[in-house]
Amino acid sequence: MSQSQQPPWGPLPQPPGNNPYGPPVPPDRCPKWARKRIVIPAAVVLFLVGVGIGAADDPAATEKAADAKAAPSATVTATATVTATPAPSVTETVTASPEPAPTVTKTRTVRVTVPPAAEDDGSSGGSGSGGGGAATYYANCSAARAAGAAPVHAGEPGYGRHLDRDGDGVGCE
Repeated sequence: MSQSQQPPWGPLPQPPGNNPYGPPVPPDRCPKWARKRIVIPAAVVLFLVGVGIGAADDPAATEKAADAKAAPSATVTATATVTATPAPSVTETVTASPEPAPTVTKTRTVRVTVPPAAEDDGSSGGSGSGGGGAATYYANCSAARAAGAAPVHAGEPGYGRHLDRDGDGVGCE
C-alpha cells in the first residue's frame, strides 16, 4: 500500500508530537512569558504580606517601641569618694568533726558436726588420736574457717577428702 492512498476506514494514525509532514499546530493563546508576568509578582506580594503579619505578632517589640516613644529618659551620674581605714578583721576557726558511722555487727551461727568418738581398739599403737582426725569433723570449708582450722592438712584433726578439692593433701586452701 502506498502513502498516497488512504484506507477505506479513514486516515492513518499520527505519532504524538510535532509531525514535520503534517499541518502546523496552532500556538497557545498566551505566550509563556505572560504566565511569568502574573505568577512572580503574585508570589512576591504574598511573601510580603506574610512578613507583615509575622512582624505584627510580636507584642514585646510593640511594647518596647511604645515605651521608647512615651517617656524620655535622663541619665544622672554621681561620684562619691570615701576614705577610711579598714577595721581589723576577726577570724574565727571552727573545727567540725564528723559523726561516727553506726557499727553493723553480723552474727553468724555455724553448726559443727562431730561424729561420735571411736573406741580405741589398740591396733593403731597410739593413744586413740591416730586415724586422721576422727575426733574433729568439718562439714565444709566455711565451718573449718569459722573454727580457725583452715587450711587443714592431711593427718590433722578435721581433715577430710571433701575439703580437699585438688587432692594435694591440703584442704580449704
